[in-house]
Amino acid sequence: MKKYVDPSESPRKVPSHEITYCRLRDMILFGQLAPGQPVTIQGLTATLEAGMTPVREAIRKLTAEGALELQGNRRVSVPELTVSQLDEIAFARLTIEPKLAQMATNHLRANDIGALARIDAEIDQAIAAGDVQRYLRGNFQFHFALYERAGAPILLSIAQMLWLRFGPSLRVVCGRYGTANLPDRHGEALAAMRAGDATQLAAALEGDIAQGIEQVRLSLPSSKI
Repeated sequence: MKKYVDPSESPRKVPSHEITYCRLRDMILFGQLAPGQPVTIQGLTATLEAGMTPVREAIRKLTAEGALELQGNRRVSVPELTVSQLDEIAFARLTIEPKLAQMATNHLRANDIGALARIDAEIDQAIAAGDVQRYLRGNFQFHFALYERAGAPILLSIAQMLWLRFGPSLRVVCGRYGTANLPDRHGEALAAMRAGDATQLAAALEGDIAQGIEQVRLSLPSSKI
């Protein structure tokens, strides 16, 4: 998976096939496509306002990343998580993401921490307003703005793919229970960043991730093994 790009914010002219990929990726990542709900390829071309070729290419890439699965009759869907799959994702996220945070610590500058604090303030506003989409986008931006400072592109790519598999199920939890109890240990993380404490930063991220994973776990039918 490519580094996160918001085409509207890119200083360069973004090719149409990349824009289509980014838009479809965001639909998955932020829960606009519900797990298990089939959608037609033709319907996606209309939603994305894109041609059939770039949509098919985006589907091909996202299928390879495990974020989509092909159905019959020219349909695709976001895979539904099983408990065993969640266990694997949990192990990988809790191993990789705290390490990225730890690695990022020595590369963070005051302006980086200030930008992360502003994102966190927007997340707090989203939680207070019950704005699920704004929360999901802000939460993703906070984590990956931090992780990108680690200078570890292989680990970063793995983390992005894990979020693509996990994000739709977190969106289901948000839709079911609202934003009141969503994971947000970012205040602890920011305090650790300001102190330059890599161990505490990794611990704060680990707690944040674990909280989200347990909320998704409770939402999965135990029969899905």
